[in-house]
Amino acid sequence: MRVEFSLQIYSVTMARHIIILVAVFWFATAEASHCSINGLPLVRNISELPQENYGRSGLSHTTIAGSVLHGMKEIEVWLQTFAPGFRTPIHRHSCEEIFIVLKGQGTLYLTPSSHSKYPGNPQEFHIFPNSTFHIPVNDVHQVWNTGEQEDLQVLDVISRPPVKVFMYDDWSMPHTAAKLKFPYYWDEECYQTTSRKDEL
Repeated sequence: MRVEFSLQIYSVTMARHIIILVAVFWFATAEASHCSINGLPLVRNISELPQENYGRSGLSHTTIAGSVLHGMKEIEVWLQTFAPGFRTPIHRHSCEEIFIVLKGQGTLYLTPSSHSKYPGNPQEFHIFPNSTFHIPVNDVHQVWNTGEQEDLQVLDVISRPPVKVFMYDDWSMPHTAAKLKFPYYWDEECYQTTSRKDEL
């Protein structure tokens, strides 16, 4: 009787362990497939790609082709939509960036990189549908949807992915005090610290 009771407890315990292992395996597989870098399909429908705001109300971000998500090595392409009044942080990064405005209007604030200790007063540039602008390496900038009614939607291309962003509290903050955000919000979940070898 005692052996039979012990076997029942053992069986229940084993069943629980198996269920836990299956659940862990299932979650790990689901996570791995989300963060897979097996490349990109040749043709995709952008409207079917996932969009996230990453805890930033007013932002909708889609990584169309990315370093961390898709294994891209030289460039990364994002589709971003800013609600009226939304703005990016004041920031810089050690990569080139090109924007193409698909819809809406806004303002680009930009201070060319210089040898000063802080960004200083930015230049203002009006951006509008079918306009494009280029952000040179390490130029401090901010994009702002200054419209009151319409979303600002941009296609954004960066070099040297994944992006390392230095953020500023304001335009007078010293460069040495800028806060590094790496991996950036949309790369956090899938970024692996293992070194990547260049295949060239």
